[in-house]
Amino acid sequence: MRFFLSVSCFILTFAAAAAAPVIEPPLPMEKAFRMEARRDGPDIALRWQLEDGYYLYREYLSATGDDGKPVEMSTPPGVIKDDPGFGSTEVYYGTATATLVAPTAGMLKVTYQGCQDGGLCYPPTTVDIDPATLAQAMDPAADGPVSPARPQSQAAFPLVSKAAAEPVDGPGIRISDQSANGVVGSLLDRGGVLFLIAGFLGLGVLLAFTPCVFPMYPILAATLSREGESLSAGRGFALSLTYVLSLAAAFSLFGVVAAWWGQSFQVALQSTTATLVVAAIFMALALSSFGLFELQLPSFLRNRVAPARGSGGSLASSAALGFSSALVIGPCVTAPLAGALLYIAQTGDVVLGATALFALGVGKGIPLILMGTFGSGPLPRAGQWMERVRQVFGFLFLATAVWLADGLLPAGTGLLLWSVLAITFAVFIGAFDQMRPEAGGAARLAKSAGLLAGLYGVLLAIGAFSGATDPLKPLAPIAAARSDTTTAKKIIKDSFQSAASAAELSSLLKADANGAPSLVYFTADWCVTCRVIERSVLSDATVANALEGVRLISVDLSKITEANRSLMKELQVIGPPTMLFLDAGNNEVQASRLVGDITTQAVAASAASLKESL
Repeated sequence: MRFFLSVSCFILTFAAAAAAPVIEPPLPMEKAFRMEARRDGPDIALRWQLEDGYYLYREYLSATGDDGKPVEMSTPPGVIKDDPGFGSTEVYYGTATATLVAPTAGMLKVTYQGCQDGGLCYPPTTVDIDPATLAQAMDPAADGPVSPARPQSQAAFPLVSKAAAEPVDGPGIRISDQSANGVVGSLLDRGGVLFLIAGFLGLGVLLAFTPCVFPMYPILAATLSREGESLSAGRGFALSLTYVLSLAAAFSLFGVVAAWWGQSFQVALQSTTATLVVAAIFMALALSSFGLFELQLPSFLRNRVAPARGSGGSLASSAALGFSSALVIGPCVTAPLAGALLYIAQTGDVVLGATALFALGVGKGIPLILMGTFGSGPLPRAGQWMERVRQVFGFLFLATAVWLADGLLPAGTGLLLWSVLAITFAVFIGAFDQMRPEAGGAARLAKSAGLLAGLYGVLLAIGAFSGATDPLKPLAPIAAARSDTTTAKKIIKDSFQSAASAAELSSLLKADANGAPSLVYFTADWCVTCRVIERSVLSDATVANALEGVRLISVDLSKITEANRSLMKELQVIGPPTMLFLDAGNNEVQASRLVGDITTQAVAASAASLKESL
């Protein structure tokens, strides 16, 4: 009963949020609060031009010098506002001004904070100002500088910020408006918050059958099978819904933390330590499926949450398993995920960004809920069949662990692990057991599957010792050595010039005096999707022909540094794999950016759009 009350409250909360008045999509902070600074005699005059519907806090205007000590700041009175976040406080609408006592030397750091009226509150922003470079403010009513005794005219400040100069070592790339707006902004513009939630829910359903979500099916199936004879459609619905809601909540939480942290979701969750921890979890699940031990909550918790269900799966254990499963689907970058994280990082709107991520996670889990509800009938109840199914789940868990750890292992080691897994599966399924003449069709099909798995394992072992790295092409090195024909045109990693920072990227883009279109590809050694792209997409002759004449540049994010992190922020790249298509003037072609699971057709289409723009 408590479970269904919780779910009902959760649905009502989302419905209330969706029914709330639609707020205009928030502007980037530098557009909502346009700041400029000028000399005013011995002092420094600051002015913020605020967009309609935005306000600035008087209390949170401050400045410090190079030594970190406060700098005296004078501000005019504001208007009193009953702010939901800060209580009764003074704010400025339209225009805000301040006067600083300029230090004799060194830089100034000016901090300010504001909000969208009825919408989000931006995080505090600090701007560096060099007093030595500021121009003198002129009074348009006189021929000399503004007198400290007279108020300054607004015309004394052209609305061009002098506080944040353009970086001299930037790559000089102009990203497209569509990339800057993002999928969240596009959905908000079309239909508001309700449309945004529905859109991300639908996008999640479309992503539910991608490789990163596949491991969730055996995890949930193993949880359901532990119920044994007591598993009903209602019980399956409760367990699967708990699993999915917990997964979506964790997915949303991790995304918000990663966006605020300033790193991509994959970088936050695919560190070596995190990957090994998740792989170890799947190893433990596999060993439990083989009967080496039983995974369950401590007895004092189990007796409270499921006193009458023995060792069956409880709602609490399903929730814990769902929460931890987010570590598996989180690192897989997709266009909706990248858009939501970028929106949080740019606007600071945690609530809306987290809601979008939650809806995306729920959408990915809808097929899991359907499987748990309507697929509970075919699941085995007891006996030898259940043990067989658990063993199959165990091999799926082991396969997931190998898949996760493959990127951390030396080349070819992963292929050996896949070989061992395939041969071991053949042994478990009875491929080498003596078959009785009266054996039925199912037993014979199982034996055939086992023999094929064993043969595949042998081919994988041969490929590993021959230098192969692709489990789908274990004999590729041998075939290449024997081939006398000319190999088809293809793109390999060595075809790309490498850049690690904005300065290096700028240098590569300016190297061609004639100006050529460019593809900037963000990749990483730990990115599983990147390996698939490099193995199956870039090696395709169609892609090679489509990108003929296009300068190929890669940005390696295997190790995140301050230089490439800054470059990612400037180009609004959440993580790998991401492809930017730039024309000869280094302008990103509209609607050409590719993120996540990139296909041959998508690359060819973006390349065609690039060439049409020339």
